[in-house]
Amino acid sequence: MELKNFFQIFLFVLAGFVVVSAQECGKTGFFIPGNKYDTNRGLILSSLASKVSAQGGFFNDSIGEGTDRVYALGMCIQGAEPDVCSKCIDSASNALLDKCPNQTEGLNWPEVRILCMIRYSNTSFFGSLKAEPPFHIANPADIRYDLTVFDQVLQGLATRMIASATSPSSKRKYYAVDIAPLTSFPSIFALMQCTPDLSLEDCHICLRENVADYESSFRGKQGGISYRSSCVFRWELRPFSEAFRDITLAPPPEEGNVTNTKTKKGSETVSIVIPTTIIVIFLVLLALGFFIYRRRKSCRALVYQGSSTDITFTPSLQFDFKTIEAATKNFSESNKIGQGGFGDVFKAVLNGREVAVKRLSKTSGQGAREFKNEAVLVAKLQHKNLVRLFGFCVEGEEKILVYEFVPNKSLDYFLFDPSIQGQLNWKMRYNIIVGIARGVLYLHQDSLLTIIHRDLKASNILLTANMNPKISDFGLATIFGTEQTRGSTNRIAGTYAYMSPEYAMHGQFSMKSDIYSFGVLVLEIISGKKNSGIYQMDETTTAGNLVTYAWRLWINGSPLELVDPAITRNYQSNEVTRCIHIALLCIQENPDDRPLLSDIILMLGSNTNTLPVPCLPGFLQRSRHELVHVSEGLESNEST
Repeated sequence: MELKNFFQIFLFVLAGFVVVSAQECGKTGFFIPGNKYDTNRGLILSSLASKVSAQGGFFNDSIGEGTDRVYALGMCIQGAEPDVCSKCIDSASNALLDKCPNQTEGLNWPEVRILCMIRYSNTSFFGSLKAEPPFHIANPADIRYDLTVFDQVLQGLATRMIASATSPSSKRKYYAVDIAPLTSFPSIFALMQCTPDLSLEDCHICLRENVADYESSFRGKQGGISYRSSCVFRWELRPFSEAFRDITLAPPPEEGNVTNTKTKKGSETVSIVIPTTIIVIFLVLLALGFFIYRRRKSCRALVYQGSSTDITFTPSLQFDFKTIEAATKNFSESNKIGQGGFGDVFKAVLNGREVAVKRLSKTSGQGAREFKNEAVLVAKLQHKNLVRLFGFCVEGEEKILVYEFVPNKSLDYFLFDPSIQGQLNWKMRYNIIVGIARGVLYLHQDSLLTIIHRDLKASNILLTANMNPKISDFGLATIFGTEQTRGSTNRIAGTYAYMSPEYAMHGQFSMKSDIYSFGVLVLEIISGKKNSGIYQMDETTTAGNLVTYAWRLWINGSPLELVDPAITRNYQSNEVTRCIHIALLCIQENPDDRPLLSDIILMLGSNTNTLPVPCLPGFLQRSRHELVHVSEGLESNEST
């Protein structure tokens, strides 16, 4: 297994799939043609061409409010003439309006010449990397040359270009164009670019994944284009852009001159010796690298075997313990930014980027299992509403995860502190609800694996600088097999206040148990109260926990009494009432009655669809003694 992993890293192998178009319409969000969102979409896309051209080739903006708000972005390849850029953006906008008649998201790289791209959505994506899905267009003609040599030259060219495009001192941000001259076959012409709103690290990741697609989707072809929503990479054996006119060709490699030998015998000898030498050097380097790889015991490969799907780590994700120790200043208290059920979290800077370092507690009896689970899962997940894992380290008893740094702490920090509750207005809270829903939908239905989080709660929702939510802490997550829809366990773990009845009492979990937790989260976001508290209906009546309190307000016809007083003056009553309704559907006692996340997204995005009547919630009929006991014994940040 280790040898296989090393070959995958060495040859940039990355699984992918080929599509024939660089256009994409969203599959999870829809609007009614002719409504306000449709009008806003038409307005912003129609003005995009002139604004992109006027701003030097890149422009992003939004229009509208609430669920009718449209975010759009346009970009032209650097160096494109303003009129050419404008025509390309205009053509791309018209094509996308035609192809996506009622989808709330769309993307278009309209021409094989990759002159421009546009993208729109009903949620903000500015500055966020979207690495999946990739779009591939291959040149149908095959290469008639030595593929081994071609691979080495192309990969060397791409590596230089990525370094140039993501260099802080580069004159053209996130852009590179270059030529690799050869004598044995035509030169390789290549171009790459990211959207300028990305971070340096995200651009590097995006371009690297596009280049890695070569091995799985384009090897042996005379050219190809690998697109993602945030970047593009193209190469051909001929010029395909005017940008190549400004490049001064370097001399061909020395081995290209071997054809100048004076005799046929000498030519034949050189033609044999040079490839042989290259192969020998390659094998020596490969053996040396593999030896070093085997010696790095602190960075072992981890394989998750909790389902029929095996997922294997590669050494590119692994950090040395001494490096992490130095970055956290020996895990000093001054660098500590949080503490969870399975360990402390520290802020650090690794490779020039801010990261969060999660150090697993050595006293945790479940540590190794949770660590392996979280590391394997999160490294394979790519979504703007999930915290991204950069790497990990295993050395002795030390088990460490390295995440992206999310600056605004967790959701519970804002929700349950009366002194700062007012910083979360209703618009922010609504966007957080939608973002969490999209993240869970990705886990349940849109990722390559079906993943049940099993520990959704306010403290596991981190907030970015723009207050966008990111789901974290996958220590209890479970992968489902292809045909699996539910599972069970004798080891009940998680946070009681967010557990569904079937999981807390019988150990049964499914997508519907996550949906129950989501419903509790929505009620907490709206009310600013913990589910584990005890709440009074009036001076003489105790409602019980937040679930019971919300239900009784609903059946009494006064659901808006649930709303956090910190936001009572600035919210849309219909929107809040609809969110309470959706939450009550999510926390119904019977799992089969709870909606799927795909349905929840549609409910959140439309004010016209009629919602079903909710049935009794789980954990409604409990005695006051039980509720007091639960409240005192298990606060919302404690795990069973």
